Amino acid sequence: MTLHSPARATRDRSSRVALITCDLFPQLWDDDFPLRDALIDRGVAAEAVRWDDPAADWSAYDLAVLRSPWDYVPRRDAFVAWAHSVPRLFNPADVVAWNTDKRYLGELAAAGAPVIPTAFVGPTDTWTPPTSGEWVVKPTVSAGSQDTGRYHLPDQQSLAVAHVARLTAAGRTAMIQPYLTAVDEAGETALLYFATPRGPLEFSHAIRKGPMLTGPDEGTIDPGSEDISPRVPSPAEQAVGDRVLRAYAGDLSRLLYARIDLIPGPDGEPLLIEFELTEPTLFLRQSEGAAARLADAIITRLQIP
Repeated sequence: MTLHSPARATRDRSSRVALITCDLFPQLWDDDFPLRDALIDRGVAAEAVRWDDPAADWSAYDLAVLRSPWDYVPRRDAFVAWAHSVPRLFNPADVVAWNTDKRYLGELAAAGAPVIPTAFVGPTDTWTPPTSGEWVVKPTVSAGSQDTGRYHLPDQQSLAVAHVARLTAAGRTAMIQPYLTAVDEAGETALLYFATPRGPLEFSHAIRKGPMLTGPDEGTIDPGSEDISPRVPSPAEQAVGDRVLRAYAGDLSRLLYARIDLIPGPDGEPLLIEFELTEPTLFLRQSEGAAARLADAIITRLQIP
């Protein structure tokens, strides 16, 4: 379905939309250039603005859209407080608060979503590592695979234990998941959903993301280093995407976009890795018309008081 709206967002003045980024990418991450251009083509004044810019007047914007505020991780509390201060933020601030801590995966699993098995280890918890297999350790608050490592046990047990201890000693919660070896050949599938003129999210496109984790955490972030290509999702992946959306306890009509990341499990059935509602790359360059569809979804939001 195409979402082009013939109506421009302008009446007596141009609507202003802030595309929220960070100091790392002050002019936006390049995946969002097509969205900026599509909004400008529709008569919208689309501006890249850092989320922590003290000079920003958020009340001057008709809409603010989270895109690449990826330096928020060590300042999550400040980021969530900021989100609550922004009028007409998408996705909304309460969604940001819920979705920036990956403990939400436990809620989705309890609601019936097929989530990769995940153990959470908080600062006061004790972790007994598995005796064998490959495992992924990462914090529940992270972006761009920051502080994430892959460990083969028992050979790298001490490294995995040290990684968990490093996170919890810093007051963070660690999450431990089995490494799904199917990703080495199949890669991840990311399903992208955008709002429609009718309100609810609708499937837009999908991509394949190649494997990235090769070993222990090196403490780096390198957005854009993934091997990305378009993908037609399988019926099973589409069905899991639908299950994840049904498991979400929030109001889907309040969302502008969503990304659902899947990897085949040991039996080949797709498992949820992440349900991204805050600042996911949307891979707008990988699907013809994707930027236009998202721009039209934003136009729709602009036209709703």
